[in-house]
Amino acid sequence: MPSASRWLSSLLLIGIATGLHARQAVSVPRADGAQTPLMVYDANGPACPPLALISPGAGGDEKGLRYLGEALSRDGWRAIVLGHRESGIAPLRADIRRTGGVRQGVAAMVTDAGNYRARLLDIDAARQWARQRCRAPFAALIGHSMGARTVQIEAGARNLLGVRGDGGFDAYVALSPAGPDAVFPADAQRTVQAPMLMITGTRDSGLDGDYRWRMKAFDGLAPGCRWLAVVDGGTHMNFAGAGLAGRTESATVALVTTWLDALRGGGCAQPPRLAGVSLHTK
Repeated sequence: MPSASRWLSSLLLIGIATGLHARQAVSVPRADGAQTPLMVYDANGPACPPLALISPGAGGDEKGLRYLGEALSRDGWRAIVLGHRESGIAPLRADIRRTGGVRQGVAAMVTDAGNYRARLLDIDAARQWARQRCRAPFAALIGHSMGARTVQIEAGARNLLGVRGDGGFDAYVALSPAGPDAVFPADAQRTVQAPMLMITGTRDSGLDGDYRWRMKAFDGLAPGCRWLAVVDGGTHMNFAGAGLAGRTESATVALVTTWLDALRGGGCAQPPRLAGVSLHTK
């Protein structure tokens, strides 16, 4: 049995770790009366920290992307991972059964305009909840996969679904962005005005091609504070924190925090030199 002093030390260490990664699960009302689940990672820092909303991919929920929520919290942000119930795991399984395959089910989900409208309602609900606590001095929207598509739409990218976001974020981050497909025309990103960071990996394939298809989204952006990073060996699910994701997670955290911190300081950072990461800027 451990000594009393060792037991007390363990409790203190647990308390410190909990403080660093304080998480709070909440459910907030949406404009249409539905509820949006959130996982809130609060910062130990300023009374009103900058805000980062994080949108997971198809089948994901508010419990995912924890590595990014924790990293942003350590960096002084209030980070909130959103649950999107209309495009979570249960609806995805239903789409897979209905269409007869995983690829077909995912395609059905990510090309459904109603799913994006619901996601935009979730984003608005999270922003309203955060504003009730304080008006953040800087706000960023981050998304992975279908969440990246949501980011692109919210940032003002043209789409073939007739969905429009409210915009208003100071910066946008798309992990595994979508290139031209059934949702986005070839010149979709030309209408994006705000700073944008896009990150993909050399093993980050999608419905319409490999990582080079994803890079086409960056090609369409007009000059500004825009970065595209390609992580050598990074897979699609690595960006969600799954698999042997340590290298991809570390690169993603370094890129996101460096880029966002410079922007909220009023500038555009010099891209960091990271082993196994190629960077393009505009």
